[in-house]
Amino acid sequence: MHDAEKKYEQLKHNLKQSGRIAVAYSGGVDSTFLLYAAKEADVRGLIALTVQQPYIQAEEIEDAAAFTKKWDIPHIVLAPPTDPQVMENPPDRCYLCKTGTFTLFKEEVEKRGFNILADGTNADDTGEYRPGMQAIKELGVRSPLLEAGLKKEEIRYLLKKAGIPGWRKPSNTCLLTRIPYNTPVSIKMLQSIEKAEQFLIKLGFEEVRVRKHGDTARIELSQNDIEKAAKSDLRNQLIPFFKDLGFSYITIDLEGYITGSLDKNIKKQD
Repeated sequence: MHDAEKKYEQLKHNLKQSGRIAVAYSGGVDSTFLLYAAKEADVRGLIALTVQQPYIQAEEIEDAAAFTKKWDIPHIVLAPPTDPQVMENPPDRCYLCKTGTFTLFKEEVEKRGFNILADGTNADDTGEYRPGMQAIKELGVRSPLLEAGLKKEEIRYLLKKAGIPGWRKPSNTCLLTRIPYNTPVSIKMLQSIEKAEQFLIKLGFEEVRVRKHGDTARIELSQNDIEKAAKSDLRNQLIPFFKDLGFSYITIDLEGYITGSLDKNIKKQD
């Protein structure tokens, strides 16, 4: 048996023993796998909770709704007022956001009589700058994938084996990560970034980040796609589209896509 499959069996056992479970569901690979595993474990009660905010891509929420509908999992989308502190974009924005979001989720869990609130943190997440994990710990949120020792590639492998189409879905984060810390954020800025990234994805790029530095767009792509983006036929499509979004300068970062590239100067806190 593949090591990932052993971990998966342990995960299902743990979930089965946990009672009624509410999963914080972003629509991403990890939380999708957690929901799938809970469904396969036939837990006594299962619900998915999703939060809607202007810095969360609409496509993520649409994916979450489609998956829960297909697998007949009750799904609640909550749209609380946006925290103005988060929109100021401080270095601890993720902590502030997670605290607000998971406090809201906990209230929903208690109201509905569920035993556990769980999230999709996996074993690879502990090595990155993730201040939001502190909020999760403080609020007593369980991370079953982390507890089972499952890593990202193992999760993708298991989703592929199960025939879940989203197994290849690129990792994603909220749109605030595209803007340098301490830069106040507007909804218009977030919309321009989201449209820019969606445009690049439609052109065939998979790993995409558009970082906004003032009126400059810094495009991060996989190393294999950098030369492709610089070709004249794509440039001629890309430049006017980005300028229409309000970017005066459009650049391609020669280092390519780097997870958390704006965190380079932030000391790891978790």
